[in-house]
Amino acid sequence: MCGIIGVFDDAESLSKAVSGLKVIQKRGKDGFGLAFGKQMMHDKTLSGLESSVKSAGAKANDCIGHCLHSVVGYVLQPIRGKGILVANCEIYNWEELNEKHKLNAHNDSEVILKLMDRWGADNIRKVLDELDGVYAFAYWTGDKVYICRDIIGEKPVWYNDKGFCSERKALDAIGITDAKELNPREILAYDLRARKTMTSRMPFFTTKPELRKSKEEIKKELTGLVVNAISKRIPDSRFGILFSGGVDSTLIAQVCKELGVDFTCYTAALESEVEAEDLAEAKKASEKMGLSLKYKTIKLEEVEKYLKKVVPLIEDNNVVKVGVGLTFYVACEMAHKDGIKVIFSGLGSEELFAGYERHKQSTDVNQECLAGLLSMHERDTYRDAVVTAHHGLALRVPFLDRSLAAYSLRIPARYKLDSTQNKKIIREVAEDLGVLREFAQRRKKAAQYGSGFDKALEKLAKRSGLKSKSAYLDRFYSRNPVLGALFSSGKDSCYALWVMMKQNYPVRCLITMKSRNPDSYMFHTPNIDLASLQAKAMQIPIIVQETLGEKEKELADLRKAIERAKKEYGIEGVVTGALYSQYQRERIEKICDSLGLKIFSPLWHMDQEKEMRQLVAEGFEVVLSSVAAEGLDKSWLGRRLSDNDVDKLVALHKKIGFNVAGEGGEYESLVTAGPMFRQRIDIVDSEIVEESENVVRFVVKKAKLVNK
Repeated sequence: MCGIIGVFDDAESLSKAVSGLKVIQKRGKDGFGLAFGKQMMHDKTLSGLESSVKSAGAKANDCIGHCLHSVVGYVLQPIRGKGILVANCEIYNWEELNEKHKLNAHNDSEVILKLMDRWGADNIRKVLDELDGVYAFAYWTGDKVYICRDIIGEKPVWYNDKGFCSERKALDAIGITDAKELNPREILAYDLRARKTMTSRMPFFTTKPELRKSKEEIKKELTGLVVNAISKRIPDSRFGILFSGGVDSTLIAQVCKELGVDFTCYTAALESEVEAEDLAEAKKASEKMGLSLKYKTIKLEEVEKYLKKVVPLIEDNNVVKVGVGLTFYVACEMAHKDGIKVIFSGLGSEELFAGYERHKQSTDVNQECLAGLLSMHERDTYRDAVVTAHHGLALRVPFLDRSLAAYSLRIPARYKLDSTQNKKIIREVAEDLGVLREFAQRRKKAAQYGSGFDKALEKLAKRSGLKSKSAYLDRFYSRNPVLGALFSSGKDSCYALWVMMKQNYPVRCLITMKSRNPDSYMFHTPNIDLASLQAKAMQIPIIVQETLGEKEKELADLRKAIERAKKEYGIEGVVTGALYSQYQRERIEKICDSLGLKIFSPLWHMDQEKEMRQLVAEGFEVVLSSVAAEGLDKSWLGRRLSDNDVDKLVALHKKIGFNVAGEGGEYESLVTAGPMFRQRIDIVDSEIVEESENVVRFVVKKAKLVNK
């Protein structure tokens, strides 16, 4: 765990780099450095480095800098060879590479530098393929600076065309306020002469071909990969394990115990009359397994004090992220006080081995696992990286090991879950390694619930007289990624938009696809012309992109629309109303990932009845614009959907397997008003087109906006 920074095309680059290092200095207090032109400066203190820069009267338009946290070796950075390198890395096979390539390197950072020097920036992917570990580094050669991250994104980087840093808050502090997170599948290159940035893509994991081996063979190979992933991350000194008493943390602890290494488990929870579930289970597991456990409980009255630290630190007020972040923060605080420098987390196991409800609902379990890994850098790893770094801890996440992930994504779904249990195969591996069955098979709640901190947020929001936890957390930080919303005029895209807005995400534009093909595989078509009127009612700009609606070819038009939204409105992510369509979601995710955009699907695998009930309860005026199923006729069209109508849809589901939310094409919808609408849509003229009793369309000929 270190910090890296770069400032380009700025006469004050050196002073700004020092200011940025001040913001992230907890990432590494063992040494600081700057490189600019042919000069390098180092000092064991940041104040010393700042004094050296001032006394030398140094000036430069471009520079890169570093703050060091020494776990492996002690070489102050930046380091110079043919090029110059700053790195935040933990390369577990660096000694093997050092010997294999006869590099004469002293640590993992020097290995990266010497490989880059030897093979050149044109072969940067060759270098990355050699590295077994996690990293974020910048390599400066000639007029170009190359920035890379590990493929899942454990080590963070934020950037714009003026600079980069390990944390966005440091760039904010020096006036670079429009930075975005580097997609882990991109290599970024700054051209310092042309003053522009370029990116190139790297391939990600695949779920194919599925492993064609017996379950016992797979378990044996998986066990070896898990043990190797844990053991190669173990440092030479005492370390910590974030411990909840669930299968993932107990498995890590059991392997470490068998290896005879020195570690302590850490657990944090809300203090309450009924002990938090994770704390109770952690105590029980540590006692029965003979583990050293330290725990801390926080009173409800203390939570806000922690929120003032945690929310700005993780730079996000998302309720889930904050709930998990609180748990993480308190545990890391204990570890730091104990002098711990490395801490293990069980993050990643849920995605690899199908631990969520959405995996159970998916028609392609491994593809759903892959989708989770794609977005993990946005959802989990940045939060965890900044919390651990704040406490001077290097985070080790064995379940995100590259070899383990690549293998696990090809394990047949039937070995991962069934109707009664999830994460089956890793639970069996845990038992085989000696984890007691009651912990290996424990059904664990998510950290924010198991620790009790989500309940604390709910109570504090009510005490403050606010309607939601999101509104309460907005007090502590109000800058989330800027989004564009894929918008079809129907209920799902409207509700997904509203969910993200409630969670304090700013939505800069709507993106609507207008297909000439009424039977488009990707896009909603009934009354699509009303999307522009809905945008006006919400006072949100809209991008309308026409497409012929030909299967797969229509994706190129979608990409054009999203690219336009990125260019014109500076969006950092895209909201989609995908509910169950794997076909749509996969294609949208691929486009967004290729453009370096985050993807948000807040309704994904949401209970269909729940969605419909919430739409009605939250004041959405939903009108059915077409029906095409037994049990529905023209009487359903053109009128506002009521809770009584939802009852009827549920009854049809029970009777004939009807999709309550219309996911099987049973009906299409149009939203005429909702909580984010400033005005409502009044349908002035319409026509009902009846093809048969159960196949009917509601065509809006004229509509206008009226005050709500």
